[in-house]
This record gives sequence, C-alpha cells and structure tokens, in this order.
Amino acid sequence: MVQLGLVGTVAPDGSPVVLGVRGAAPQFAEPVCRVEVLATSQVTATAVRAEIESLVAEHDVLRGQVLAFGVSEHFGNELLTFLPRPDIGGDEVVLPAGVLESIEAHVVGIARHGERLLAAGQHLKRGLLLYGPPGTGKTHTMRYLMGRLPGSTIIILTGAAMRFIEKAAMLARRLQPSVVVLEDVDLIAQDRGYDPMGTGQPLLFSLLDAMDGVGGDADVTFLLTTNRASELERALADRPGRVDLAVELPLPDAAGRETLLQLYARGLRLTADLAPVVEATEGAPASFIKELLRRAALRSLAENSDADVHVGDAELTGALNEMYAARNNLTRALLGNPTS
Repeated sequence: MVQLGLVGTVAPDGSPVVLGVRGAAPQFAEPVCRVEVLATSQVTATAVRAEIESLVAEHDVLRGQVLAFGVSEHFGNELLTFLPRPDIGGDEVVLPAGVLESIEAHVVGIARHGERLLAAGQHLKRGLLLYGPPGTGKTHTMRYLMGRLPGSTIIILTGAAMRFIEKAAMLARRLQPSVVVLEDVDLIAQDRGYDPMGTGQPLLFSLLDAMDGVGGDADVTFLLTTNRASELERALADRPGRVDLAVELPLPDAAGRETLLQLYARGLRLTADLAPVVEATEGAPASFIKELLRRAALRSLAENSDADVHVGDAELTGALNEMYAARNNLTRALLGNPTS
C-alpha cells in the first residue's frame, strides 16, 4: 500500500501535472486515501480531478457485482460479501400467467429503455414489492431478476443488515445501474399505526429517506419482499420511485403444482402418477413441493443407491404421507403448508 508518493503525468489538455498520493492512516484520523493535484492552473487541476473521479467510477471493483451487507459475529464489524450472480431460466419461475412478464417489464424493461425514457422526461428509479404467503417464490423471483440484469450492481440487505440501508442507497447511486434488495422489509417498515408512540421503527425513516434520496433520473431499482403486506407502512407507495408496483405471488393452483413437481423432478426418473399428488397438495407452496421431491428421492436412494434415482408412486406417496404426519406439523408450517 502506497503511503506517500508523487506521480508525473499529463492533464486532459496535455499540460504536465504531478499527482500527490497520501495513503489512509486511520490511527491518525485519516480514514481515506487523499490525492492532490499539482498543476499550473486551477482550471487544469479541476479537469484532472474530474478525470480521476470518472476513472474511479468506471473501474470501481464493486461495479456490476452482487454484494451482500453483513455484520461480523465477533466484533460487529461491517462486512461486504461478493456473491455469484444467479442464473435462473424463465421456465424455472412458476407463477400465474402474465405475472412474471409484468414484473420483468417494470424492472428489466425500464433498464433496457432507460435512455429513451429519460429523453422523454420519464423517471427511471422504480420500486417493486413482491408479497404473498411464505414459500411462494418471492426470493426465487428476485434471484431470477438479478440474472436478467447482468450489468447491474446488486446490493442485498436482509435481517440485521437492513440498518445499512443509507449506505446501500449511496452505493447504489454511485454504481448505477443498480438494484437494492430488501427481503422481509416488514421488519423495518411496519405501518406506524402499530406503533402510536413512533419509537419502534427507527429504520423506517432511514428507508424512506434513502429511497427519496436517489434521484428520479437514477437507474436504481428497489426490490422489496414481505409475507405481511397488510402491515406495511403506506408511505412506501406515496411517491414515485418508492413502490410503483406491488405484485402478489399466490399459492400455486393445480396446474402450477404439477409444473412445480416436474420442475423439481429434473434429474430424477419420475414415473409417478402426479394427479393424486397435485390434488393432495392443494394449498401447498413451492417450498413444500420442493421438499416433497427431495424426500421422495431419499426414499428411492434408501431402497436402491444406483445413480438413476427413480421416483414412482410408492416413493412420492410415502414422502407425502410422511410430511402430512402429525409429527411434522411444525415442518409443514415452516414450509408454508400448515394444514393437511
């Protein structure tokens, strides 16, 4: 790491300049690196500074990455984790007809036509809320959208990391096109009617300020999820760019459950009659169907550990009966299917 240095170079207009670099020294209350420009005129120095800022933004190591904020369990240090970008096909997102297309148009479509929208006087900042019962595919759908925006910076906040919403919004402005993901946003954005003293939601105002602080011309998307839409703060939808579109992801119907069974059976040799299982799983979310296929596969392997994992009527029905057994009441509830 460079602590002190001088570099000779040229300004954008070709005149000679010297860059002085002073490294960060937190122990001396200097938490950031400083770059000083020595030039023959203030105009030249200003042009050099602008060029440096442009290059820093262009080559930022965080640009175009999938990032997750977190906290160290030992010292409470702030953490930033690099994650792989999900690669999920549209056929792997099982939603009612037209729902995924509506979501894509709002998030991906605006990104695709951003320049023309701005030229037409339209704002780019947008907010999407996905809501519905647990296990219906809200997180899965968001992961699909991440893959559909390969050039965007993705910033993920969950749980305790939501307290970094202001820093995440600042980063999103700097690294646009970008997406800020807040899962289970009701944890910090419960309607103020549930807290008449106004003391229990300190992060709600941070969230609203962060969303408002991103200019309308910024290509920034806020993706929010919740299982409890009825409890959310109504101010989230008061202004454009907070939440412009709220989409319910319902429990899958019979056709959806059959599609899910076939989807999660990829890699298995599925010969079971699906009709009885589709009927028996009415009211079950996608997460329940996924676990059902895994248990059926385990039953098959217990009988025959060959590479070809066969799931027939016996394995699938046995797994279903096991999940609906009284001893698995809590498991069913956690998977979003509390009743048999």
